[in-house]
Amino acid sequence: MSVDVGQSAPDFTLHGTDLKSRSLGEFSGQNVVLAFFPGAFTGVCTDEMCALRDRVDQFNSLNAQVLGISVDPPFSQKAWADANNINFPLLSDFTRQVVNQYGVAFPNLAGMEGYVAANRAVFLVDKGGVVRYKWVAPQVTAEPDYDEIRQALSGLGG
Repeated sequence: MSVDVGQSAPDFTLHGTDLKSRSLGEFSGQNVVLAFFPGAFTGVCTDEMCALRDRVDQFNSLNAQVLGISVDPPFSQKAWADANNINFPLLSDFTRQVVNQYGVAFPNLAGMEGYVAANRAVFLVDKGGVVRYKWVAPQVTAEPDYDEIRQALSGLGG
């Protein structure tokens, strides 16, 4: 399954770095930036999450909550978030349910047969729960256009 612009964003519940459950639905009434990434402690993922960290105030001023999602266990995500001062929730999709729901599962990452990670992708979900923007990396090392994300958020209104 894949989620496209104009469709309702599938709700989910995942564990955060504090091991507490967080759901997409709890952010109803806010815009949400869902940022899927392949793996903690990797170069491009660190660059991406730090770029989002550095822009989180801009996104928050547009009534948006940033959520990072990977298949990494919450323990690894916590160590990585602490090491990089990540200032938004990271959620663990260790069962791969959400990466499959959103159509961003990345099989055999780095040639590891059978290992499924998240492809790098960004979905903007409006305060009504509808996907208004979608970007999926054409190659795992590509980063999203952060200014384009901000512009898309600006168009959603607060």
